[in-house]
Amino acid sequence: MQKGLQAKKTPRFKYSSEQVIDKPFNWGQIIRLFQYMKPYSKNLLPKAIIAMMVSTAVRLVVPIFIGVLTFDHAIKNKDTNLLVTLIFAIVGLYLLSWGANTLRIKWMNYLGQYVIYDIRQHLFKHIQRLSHRFFDQRSAGSILVRIINDVNSLQDLFTNGVINVLMDIILLFGIIVIMFIYSPELTLAIMVILPLMFFISTSLRKKIRRSWQVVRIKQAKLNSHLNESIQGIRVTKSYTQEKENMDFFNGVNNETYDSWKTATQQNALFRPFVEMSNAIGTVILLWFGSYLIQGEALDIGVFVTFAFYLGMFWEPISRLGQVYNQLLVGMASSERIFEFLDEKPNVHEKENAYSFSTIKGEIEFKNVEFSYNADRKALKGIDLTIQGGQTVALVGHTGSGKTTIANLVSRFYDPTSGAVEIDGKDLKDVNLASLREKVSVVLQDTFIFSGTIIENLRFGRPGASDEEVKDAAKAVGAHAFIERLSNGYETEVEERGNVLSVGERQLLSFARALLADPDILILDEATASIDTESEQKIQQALKTLLNGRTAIIIAHRLSTIREADNIVVLDHGEIMEQGSHAELMETEGIYYHLVVSQFKMLDAI
Repeated sequence: MQKGLQAKKTPRFKYSSEQVIDKPFNWGQIIRLFQYMKPYSKNLLPKAIIAMMVSTAVRLVVPIFIGVLTFDHAIKNKDTNLLVTLIFAIVGLYLLSWGANTLRIKWMNYLGQYVIYDIRQHLFKHIQRLSHRFFDQRSAGSILVRIINDVNSLQDLFTNGVINVLMDIILLFGIIVIMFIYSPELTLAIMVILPLMFFISTSLRKKIRRSWQVVRIKQAKLNSHLNESIQGIRVTKSYTQEKENMDFFNGVNNETYDSWKTATQQNALFRPFVEMSNAIGTVILLWFGSYLIQGEALDIGVFVTFAFYLGMFWEPISRLGQVYNQLLVGMASSERIFEFLDEKPNVHEKENAYSFSTIKGEIEFKNVEFSYNADRKALKGIDLTIQGGQTVALVGHTGSGKTTIANLVSRFYDPTSGAVEIDGKDLKDVNLASLREKVSVVLQDTFIFSGTIIENLRFGRPGASDEEVKDAAKAVGAHAFIERLSNGYETEVEERGNVLSVGERQLLSFARALLADPDILILDEATASIDTESEQKIQQALKTLLNGRTAIIIAHRLSTIREADNIVVLDHGEIMEQGSHAELMETEGIYYHLVVSQFKMLDAI
């Protein structure tokens, strides 16, 4: 039990970007958010505004028809014809208002959905362009919250909020003007409560905005934990940590619930306050209105009209308060959305970047240094030349810089200093798409997307024919096991390909990379999860497939790199020695001792 409590208290996530932003209301940011409505400003928005103005005009006119015209003219003068005409006119006005409101709601719903679609599309597209460092610093769950929850929270703002603000301002202004025209004294008496209401509502705004920011942060934590729990369920079960995991989830879930509860409670304070103001206004109307009627300073019809307008007066104020709350929620979400949209890729592409058409595959590192963070250098002054068509193996202990070198060749990161060149072109001057068309990477941690086997194989080359796909699968020894599946190449696999063995997923990843027909092939521990028999098949295939291609092989199993043209031994980000297998064995240096210790370990097994 103590472990479970500890799991709830100990933070397992760090959210450097998930802090409450204590800023004043940022109208500039809201205006930026409303820029997404611009594409619809010539069609849906004008239609909705016209419908809204018709509906608002009807609402402003109807109380005059019911109060002044009906009571002070038709009833007072016993004019039956006028009374019947007024009844039909009022019914017609209500029907016109109903039709206008129906169209307004329909068009605003369309507008809201289109805007939400555009924002989500823009955000996802932008995130796709960001560099690896962005994803290194954030959990998948926190990114999902921005794209799904934060964007969804803007729906009410665009569907109802925008048009309601305009409608309520016009309605409020119209009511005040009409009331002043009929009775300035009674109007001023009723509105004596407004300054107090404004003062109290203003004091609530900061708390409400801050509370919705907390809600978004807690949702990000919840999503991150869910994502981590689902991805790591096998590890959780292996170590029987289900209880601790559930305890931690309970803590995060309670935090999320409490944040929602606080935010909704603060939101709920506004409407009762408006209703209380309405009650006070009604009391003033009855007291002061009766006094004016007794003094013959006010007609009954005008009094009835005022009663209608008073009921209508607090309604737009209440809605404006709700819209302001929507703006607060929208600002809290937009701050988080724009935080991502304002992120710039660490790997920049120049305007007139050079595009590779064909390459020889010559790679050169010139005094390259690189740091993932300021605390430690991953590479220290690397000078390395790889000839076109050459197979180079990178060897060294974990953390020696092998994968970092591969990442720089693919330009997932840029060097801290120095230059990485392909065919004499600094990669900082090269078009990223053209570079990555020439470079394929096979990782140890293979990702298989949900879909069919053949769709996964075509991922790197969508236009490949069925025969080309099968040829690539045959070349790496994947064809045989694919044919044994229930539907062969059309077999559906779920996300991460959990129905396949680790070795089978690795073979698919290998075939996928080879189908892309790259000029440079990077194998990062690509054979680590494949059994010895499959590995032997791949080694045979590689002799043909790597012919004429530049290859960088990262491997801990040194038996897989004996045939490499050059073996580079790294330690703590520095090149310690390099040469062929035979040359390095003769010098009896670091590589020699790595090979000997590995074979001793195998003999012991």
